[in-house]
Amino acid sequence: MVSDHITASGRLRIAQERYAVRNPKSKLQHEAAAQHLPGGNTRSVLGRGNRVVDLDGHEYLDLVGEMTAGVYGHSHSVIAETIVSTVNSIGMNLGATTAAEARFARAICDRFSSIEQLRFCNSGTEANLYALSVARQATGRSKVIVFEGAYHGGVLTFIHGVASNTVDRNDWIIGQYNDVESTKRLIAESKDIAAAVLLEGMQGAGGCIPATAEFLHAVQDAAEANGLIFILDEVMTSRLVPGGLQSVVLHPERGTPLSPDLTTLGKWIAGGLTIGAFGGQRDLLSVYDPRSSNISHSGTFNNNTLAMNVGYESMTSVYTSEACIALNELGDKLRHGLNAMAKGTKMTVTGVGSVMTIHFLPRGGGKNITSIKDLMVELESEEAVLRDLFWFYLIEYGFWIARRGMVSLILGTSNGEIDQFIGAVGAFLDEFQEFVSL
Repeated sequence: MVSDHITASGRLRIAQERYAVRNPKSKLQHEAAAQHLPGGNTRSVLGRGNRVVDLDGHEYLDLVGEMTAGVYGHSHSVIAETIVSTVNSIGMNLGATTAAEARFARAICDRFSSIEQLRFCNSGTEANLYALSVARQATGRSKVIVFEGAYHGGVLTFIHGVASNTVDRNDWIIGQYNDVESTKRLIAESKDIAAAVLLEGMQGAGGCIPATAEFLHAVQDAAEANGLIFILDEVMTSRLVPGGLQSVVLHPERGTPLSPDLTTLGKWIAGGLTIGAFGGQRDLLSVYDPRSSNISHSGTFNNNTLAMNVGYESMTSVYTSEACIALNELGDKLRHGLNAMAKGTKMTVTGVGSVMTIHFLPRGGGKNITSIKDLMVELESEEAVLRDLFWFYLIEYGFWIARRGMVSLILGTSNGEIDQFIGAVGAFLDEFQEFVSL
């Protein structure tokens, strides 16, 4: 137990100072980068499998996983070989349609049953923007219902309940995540002005908060009843289940899975390369059919040969259904283990499968977390200090998670490594017992 006269803030300062002493080369790189990049952009420089090494030679178990996009880890042999063979035998980008493009599209449609047709783009952000354009074209309406705490890409951010970093700033109607009745009313009241409802099955950047089955199906049913397009953002969650989260969220009464009008996907589908995809019902996607529509969907790199070939190999040979199930079962083991250990403390863990966030909250307890409002703590509060202290503690012992507490497992992570991480978290809770206990 830490001595009584040192506060949590004091312990954080000590950890920060120790980190600076241990990482002089990283500090110099940060200072150099900050000359030309706002805030600098210091990142790891070498990775292999699920391990990364920093400029100062420290090795870490990578539990960041590129915020879910890096499920394959670093330098996966199949991905590396496919990149090399594509460059050597085909070329990086042809500026034309290819057989690889059609083959990869077919593999995605086979995996996600609600996707009849799709189009490729360059990121999850783009996928959501294009899906919204489809909805607006189909309905002739412009406004969109989103939810507080949502993150749908770099220019589609609603973390604090406002359109804090968005395009079309006045076109958003913001609802309350996991609030069934208020959402049903909101959709009905907006039927003459809203084109779509856009939401995540689990809010990723908003704290890994899963939506209830009741809420997701209520949104889908209300959208259909009121003529809105239901867009499910599976940029993050599509890696959690072989058919995406939509395939296992069953209607509480009918027992049927979700069937969104449109689904969006992100970088993990192509080995972490720059890609996005949006797809769904054939009649909706027809607005981008150049044979019958005047709506253009261009993009120099949309169907680049690297992403098309790597994507096909990644989804069919590496992140197979079996591999997906195994990794997410490992994630469930980790989350359950951490929550069992956290009883009686301020720590709690939310998430699904291999993606989760570790929180420090005044009351602890993950069962009551249904929206981002339940996660709000003051920036200078003891709980915010604990989050940062936790991050520095794990870094010093060779575990790299996101500063906000997010964990995203990588293929190749073993049961032994998960047990080691659980042990490190337990050691933190023991050492800082006086600060973390309820």
